[in-house]
Amino acid sequence: MDWCLTGLPTQFDDLIEEKYRNIVLYPENLRSQIDEANTWTYDLINNGVYKSGFATTAEAYERNVVALFEALDRAEKHLSEQAESGPCYFGKAITETDIRLFVTLVRFDPVYVQHFKCNIRDIRSGYPALHRWMRNLYWNHAAFRETTQFDHIKWHYTRSHTQINPLSITPVGPLPHILPLGEEVPAAQAAKQGKL
Repeated sequence: MDWCLTGLPTQFDDLIEEKYRNIVLYPENLRSQIDEANTWTYDLINNGVYKSGFATTAEAYERNVVALFEALDRAEKHLSEQAESGPCYFGKAITETDIRLFVTLVRFDPVYVQHFKCNIRDIRSGYPALHRWMRNLYWNHAAFRETTQFDHIKWHYTRSHTQINPLSITPVGPLPHILPLGEEVPAAQAAKQGKL
């Protein structure tokens, strides 16, 4: 198991450009924190959207969607408390945890809110720290922006899960797919200014 965690990141060095060989997504000094975060974020967030969306009973759906939002609250609290340390989940450098969370949260508002009924809150207006963190990764790191295709994300989910969406209708919104870094939805902006 240790080889998988420490050896895997270098196994493909001969296939990638030199500039990418020194990127460390699983730094030794953060491994225990990354492992701990990955355990609950995978089960409750990454997989939580699927456990909610594919639930076949109201009881299973409600149990899983509540657990999902409790986990989002936990991630929001973490990012709020460590905001001064840097824009990433564990400070200044992108880690495996950032990547794992990003792939779910970037899909959250465009797909999971409506398609999987994960609609207690959305990321844009309900989670300011997560929203800022996600947009920072998207707008400031080309690897995130260039590998995120919102129309494909929406088409895949809404047109391949006919048991959930039998007519394969793809919602237009939210628009824009992702807000610019300095912009907030009106409700979040009003809350920030104490107008709500």
